[in-house]
Amino acid sequence: MSGPLMAAVVGLVAGTLSGAFGIGGGVVTTPAIRLLLGYPELVAVGTPLLVIIPTAVAGAVSYGRARLLDVRLGLWVGAWGALTAAMGAWFASLVGGRVVLLITAGLIAYVAGDMLWSAGRKRIAPAPEASPRRPSRAGTAALGLVAGLYSGFLGLGGGLIIVPGLYRIFGLPVKRAIGTSLLVVAIMAVPGTIAHATFGHVDIRLALMLVLGVVPGAVLGARLTTLASDRHVQLWFGVFLALVAAWLGFSEAGLL
Repeated sequence: MSGPLMAAVVGLVAGTLSGAFGIGGGVVTTPAIRLLLGYPELVAVGTPLLVIIPTAVAGAVSYGRARLLDVRLGLWVGAWGALTAAMGAWFASLVGGRVVLLITAGLIAYVAGDMLWSAGRKRIAPAPEASPRRPSRAGTAALGLVAGLYSGFLGLGGGLIIVPGLYRIFGLPVKRAIGTSLLVVAIMAVPGTIAHATFGHVDIRLALMLVLGVVPGAVLGARLTTLASDRHVQLWFGVFLALVAAWLGFSEAGLL
């Protein structure tokens, strides 16, 4: 399979999983750019942020049409995250690509375990419609600041922190958390992309090839998730992330 075709296929898979799980697609594109397409580590970190923007926007629109998007909350968290995304990109340039990818693998593994544990419980937290409590502004601002730093540093968009944060900490239903996460991811990816491009970590040609697949994939993934049960979405999310974490971690540690 040729390089451009492989990149488009990677984009399609990343877009589908991004739309399904609200993660921006970086957990697929970062390992794939490094392991399948053979680009340098920091290009694998920076380029996905540019690709994430159209991916997340397409997915967020689909969730919005299904009434599974909290626009006000997403704008609030995203605005705070945008403040720290560029700082995260700067940190990545300081520590080096291999360190960033090993940290990425560990974080993905942690979130996978958390989601699988949650899905294995007999009862899922009630939707916020059943309770008048809304996330506090201070809490969601803190979530945005942490997610923005993480997004710029790891190039993963921030969904791995935002989805569990909105769902587990603030009590949003998992599908609404995913839809809202995509809006946040799209906002935070802009300053992170600019910063990584400044450091030379963004390959425009590669990004364009990936975009050919990610936008239709994001719409497809969002559609699949809106039709599935919350528990099944959590299970799929956890299993997928566990596999990605193992693949990336073992590869960067030289065990594959």
